Amino acid sequence: MLHSDVTKVSLKKIIKLKIKIKIMQKLLRLAFVLLTTATFAQAGHIMQGVGSVNMSMGGAATAQPLDISGALQWNPAAISVFDSKIINLDIGAFFSSPELSSSLPAGMMGPGSPAVSGITKDDRGTSIMPALAYVYGKEGSKHTFGVSAFGISGFGVTFPEEANNPMSPDFNPTTNSNPINYPQQAGGFGHIESDYMLLQVGFAWAYELTNELSIGVQPTINYAALELAPNPTANPDFPVEMGGTGKGYPTSDNASAIGFGAQFGIFYNSPSGFKLGASYKTTQKFEDLEFKNTYLDGSAAPDNSFNMDYPAILSFGVGYSKGDIDFAIDYRYVDYENTAGFEDKGWTIGDNGFPTGSVEGFGWKNISIISVGLQYKGIEKLPLRIGYTYSGNPIDDELAFFSIPATAVIENAFQFGTSYPISDNFKLNGVFHYGTSGGKTEGEMLDPMQITPSNPYGAVAGTKVGYEMTTSMVMLGLTYTFSK
Repeated sequence: MLHSDVTKVSLKKIIKLKIKIKIMQKLLRLAFVLLTTATFAQAGHIMQGVGSVNMSMGGAATAQPLDISGALQWNPAAISVFDSKIINLDIGAFFSSPELSSSLPAGMMGPGSPAVSGITKDDRGTSIMPALAYVYGKEGSKHTFGVSAFGISGFGVTFPEEANNPMSPDFNPTTNSNPINYPQQAGGFGHIESDYMLLQVGFAWAYELTNELSIGVQPTINYAALELAPNPTANPDFPVEMGGTGKGYPTSDNASAIGFGAQFGIFYNSPSGFKLGASYKTTQKFEDLEFKNTYLDGSAAPDNSFNMDYPAILSFGVGYSKGDIDFAIDYRYVDYENTAGFEDKGWTIGDNGFPTGSVEGFGWKNISIISVGLQYKGIEKLPLRIGYTYSGNPIDDELAFFSIPATAVIENAFQFGTSYPISDNFKLNGVFHYGTSGGKTEGEMLDPMQITPSNPYGAVAGTKVGYEMTTSMVMLGLTYTFSK
């Protein structure tokens, strides 16, 4: 009888384990589908935070690991504070409202022509922001392991072609008319659309050197995809008078690339409640994006390649926990100026020594990011979190023209979040985000045919092109802590 009872108990444990494994497999498949959708960044093209809890703290987690997603994203050493098996799944609905504007001075469209200006609003709609994380910790063990799949980067715009343009029979230049969205035959870009996403999978290990000090390392594998219409990294087919057939810039397919990198961290958790953390995420090195291009008339265009890595990020954090208060502040330094695809700027030069019309790179500068978060736990079962994120703008005004496909720069972001325990194992998390670009990024239109020694980018005098935006997001997440 004793052997029979033990067998029954063992079978029950096996059945429960199989059910848990099946649930995890379904969650992983669901996450993979969701994580390959578009993700939109807030700081340059970098996500300011990951998951509901970390986002609600403004992204601050380098020295304040309130949840596993934030720790895995910003400091792998900080996962050492978790001594259970925990899984997080977050899904957010992201709304953005970029506006693209441009203007031409009087006389540019012909003798006596009036000044022209207009604004085009993005009509992309809602985008999905997912995050999946798992940590394996054990009480008494110096080792903690984690795996994550995060959409950590992305940008995208959809600006329709300007209907009130010089090729339309009822063209009226005195009303709203955005020259940058004129058809290519009329000197604009026409319909402008971009989709970029970066999925990062990390495998973290943390080791406790002492009861207070931990180190961590996290190799990362990345998948990136980019689609551009028109494709400014490809050479245009110039007008007939310049030796071409006038087909303009082609549209690209969805090109993808694999990249690799790593992250290293250190975390100090003092008995007094003060915490310190630092981490370094290396440049994520990618293979080239190989574009297959098509002209607007449907004919094939020459293929081209473009290399775009993910920048190195250095993070420092301070945290403090006492009673009902958890406080966190992070400082990050993003090294765009030494990153392929961002360090180069201007137009590519052909073998004949003349500009080809394709863009060599975005030309972004390094930026600083400050994240601040506060959690109050004085309300039973309902901790409240507020967060703020400040980000510098990586785009110089004189190079604003090159970054029209990547306008997702938010200077000020505000977050409010909370959590609620559904059961001893399940916890529901939520956050609301609102962000603003803090003004317009604006510079002159650029034309490679107007390059001179004193005008290296071909700035067109009297013209303007700029963009600004606001963002909002609602994200919900589930945290499941396995019974010990």
